[in-house]
Amino acid sequence: MDEKLQKVLARAGFGSRRELEEWIAAGRVKVNCETAKLGDRVGSKDRITVDGKKLASHEQSAQVHPVLVYNKPLGEICTRNDPEGRPTVFDHLPPLGSARWVAIGRLDINTTGLLLFTTDGELANRLMHPSAQVQREYLVRVMGEVSSAVLENLERGVELDDGVARFDGIRHGGGEGVNQWYYVVLTEGRNREVRRLWESQGLKVSRLKRVRYGSVGLPSYVKMGKYVELPSSETKTLYQLAGLRWQPVGKPSQFGGRYLAKKRGDKAVPPPRDRRRTGAAAKSGAADKPWGAAPRRR
Repeated sequence: MDEKLQKVLARAGFGSRRELEEWIAAGRVKVNCETAKLGDRVGSKDRITVDGKKLASHEQSAQVHPVLVYNKPLGEICTRNDPEGRPTVFDHLPPLGSARWVAIGRLDINTTGLLLFTTDGELANRLMHPSAQVQREYLVRVMGEVSSAVLENLERGVELDDGVARFDGIRHGGGEGVNQWYYVVLTEGRNREVRRLWESQGLKVSRLKRVRYGSVGLPSYVKMGKYVELPSSETKTLYQLAGLRWQPVGKPSQFGGRYLAKKRGDKAVPPPRDRRRTGAAAKSGAADKPWGAAPRRR
């Protein structure tokens, strides 16, 4: 069955549908060697190229896409090319032939932790859209006196320069004196929102790490700068969270569903026994609760 060209390109990971409509209008996309037009529909036999690069067949692009769990270190930025030459999160991902990795959400240069990547642009767009209300959980170290009044303000909502913002949940994570750790949950992804919320109360964030996105938590065995491929059962849960149909048949991902090492030359390692932090939320339904998938501090 034919589908809109921009939908097929989005699913292949080239960008959002709106962005791809601009590409089509600019003449960057061809179908069967002819410049594509807005409104074109394509089928499984059509040959699609973007900036001269051939897209995988329509049938292949409709198969289940891999999802990577990456532990972002400090100092990396979430862009493909940086004019200043700084390292990017894409530098460490495995190469792809006819698709590209799409980040599900972003983290600023001074924030570490969980980033999800997929080759399915539609999945990424659904999970990032504000209407999806997908939870993001962070572990944050705050410098200063955190009173009960401050916590009430942050949960009730405070006025920022781009509107009212609030945490959907706050839980103490330990610490003594002026350095306290807290787990916080948001259901939106505004720029530097966690930091700005704490700063609105006269407090400084000295460390910030994302530990969960939706139903996926950051496993303890994924060290900084490393990634693993999400098991198929948890990929299915992620698709369901996004309101998309999961298609478990057809050609598997090029990674074979196995956990991956960081460098291209490294051998894939078998799945570890302890996968509680990635699967617990999906199995228990705790992804809808603020603390269902919070990892334990080490």
